[in-house]
Amino acid sequence: MISKMKKLTFLIYHQEYESFLSQIRELGVIHVQPRQAGLMDDNLQQSLAKRAQYKEVLKDMSFKIKEKADDTIHRDLPVDDLLSQYTELNNQIANLTQQLPSIDKEIAEMNVWGNFDWQAIRNLEKAGYHIQFYACSEREFNPKWEELCDIVIIDKTVGRMSFVAISHEPVRLEIEPLRLPEQSLTQLEAKKAKVQEELSTAKNRLTQYCVTNYNTLVQYSKELDGEIDLIKVRLDGEPQAEGAVMVMEGWIPAENEQPVKDFLDQGSVYYEIRDTQKGDNPPIKLKNNWFVKMYETLTDMYGMPSYTEFDPTPLIAPFFSLFFAFCLGDAGYGLVLIALGMILKKKMPDMKGIMNLVISLGVFTAIFGTVLGTFFGINIYEATWVPEGLKNFMVSGKIEVAGGTYDKQMILALGIGVFHTIVAMLIKALVQTSRFGFKNALGAWGWFLLVGFGTIIATFMFLNLIPENVSKWALIAIGGIAAIGIYLLNDLHRNVFINIGAGVWDTYNMATGLMGDILSYMRLYALGLAGGMLGGVFNSLGLMVQDGIGGIPGWVVCCLILVLGHAFNIAMSCISAFVHPLRLNFVEYFKNSGYEGTGVLYNPFTNIDKK
Repeated sequence: MISKMKKLTFLIYHQEYESFLSQIRELGVIHVQPRQAGLMDDNLQQSLAKRAQYKEVLKDMSFKIKEKADDTIHRDLPVDDLLSQYTELNNQIANLTQQLPSIDKEIAEMNVWGNFDWQAIRNLEKAGYHIQFYACSEREFNPKWEELCDIVIIDKTVGRMSFVAISHEPVRLEIEPLRLPEQSLTQLEAKKAKVQEELSTAKNRLTQYCVTNYNTLVQYSKELDGEIDLIKVRLDGEPQAEGAVMVMEGWIPAENEQPVKDFLDQGSVYYEIRDTQKGDNPPIKLKNNWFVKMYETLTDMYGMPSYTEFDPTPLIAPFFSLFFAFCLGDAGYGLVLIALGMILKKKMPDMKGIMNLVISLGVFTAIFGTVLGTFFGINIYEATWVPEGLKNFMVSGKIEVAGGTYDKQMILALGIGVFHTIVAMLIKALVQTSRFGFKNALGAWGWFLLVGFGTIIATFMFLNLIPENVSKWALIAIGGIAAIGIYLLNDLHRNVFINIGAGVWDTYNMATGLMGDILSYMRLYALGLAGGMLGGVFNSLGLMVQDGIGGIPGWVVCCLILVLGHAFNIAMSCISAFVHPLRLNFVEYFKNSGYEGTGVLYNPFTNIDKK
């Protein structure tokens, strides 16, 4: 749910403005209302540039840390020195890395000529010999060159020749002599080994530097964020009375009103606290129980609700969990997620919230996977070792509907989609009633009545729970009442003929869009079926290999295939089970519920803890 907010307005004497900002920062519950979006000064621009640099370095550091970063904050290392040393280490690595291709090129050039001593060549030149190195194609080689000097062919491969020309007097051939590296092959390989060793040492030094100083830079980054917040809030104050008085506006949760009053009454600041009014845009603070709170991240991914909307998280939580479990569709995989979440929760305390979500999704998957009758790719509905009482709760096999035979799980997916859509339409009607009044929400109520109650009556008729003639007249009555809201009273401020036209247009959009929305829920069935079939394939493959190899080696290979295969299937299925349920909530549900998600997150002006 959305916490109720109160609006604050301050009048502060300009000489007390800075001390007042320190006081409300210490209080830590006031969300300051921005005076003008994008208001900047040089100090803020420089700070924002620094923050971007910090984040870039932190991102780079995180990739280099192979173990847990040091928790100690090294205050003796100023942030400028920290960044400078980090850049220096990176430059050293870049320089060494750039040397290797050049050395490799020289080694490749010298491999043709073998490992000879350049000093011996120089001694021969001092003795009066002229020695030159050449390379050319066999076509370019002129036999007459052997009359001018002694030719020693060193290498001859794939139509190309490498040779040495030796003479007492300088000779000039039709091709240019090669300029070989001035070091021998042994020296070049030793040089490469030395550079590689230096590079490895530099990389280890950089990794250790990141481990030692990562959290230090994180703390500096948090403190910079606090400075940026202070600069922004300082800019949000609006000078009045020729700069003698500063006016500031802000928001507080209603539950903090009395503590804020007590705090402000101690000073000499004039303030006013009032309830929200039409046209206000208060920040959004969500207030949910421990279960729903885990799913607030999903709501924030799309956008916070506006103050006049309902918090969608309490409905996203159960539906997303159900959709995830349906897509993953395997009770064994659910147990794996539970175990993985519990292990990582202990090893990574900082990710406790995410791991709790993983455990929650694992519980849903374990339960719903049992309902679907799948355990690590095994169809437990057909297993003899599963109690018959448990099988009564499983959804498996076929069902005859309207003269056709369909999979029960497919019908279940469509039924969930219909229910989810009806809930969305109910939420839309409730939100419009809350925002604009019941009279201005008759169109939304009409559609909910038609689709929601129409579906209920049609279901009762299909299951033979009510007589056919009763259901017929019930549908006619529901359709007639809904039509009044949809076609005649959808907007009381418009001409009735315009309302009819708008109703017809809405009918067209509903007819073309609603069926597509409901069919989108087929993905739940398809993804669950695909994951279960792939798990079964790995089971069959492992057993086939065991039968073929036999004995202990066969079981070892079989277990390896099962572990790797199911690990791959879990990873791929989890990705699908996250993305597609998210889409069903963000597209199908939000569209039919009229959710806008234009709210601003409550972000109180508070101190950054200095360690």
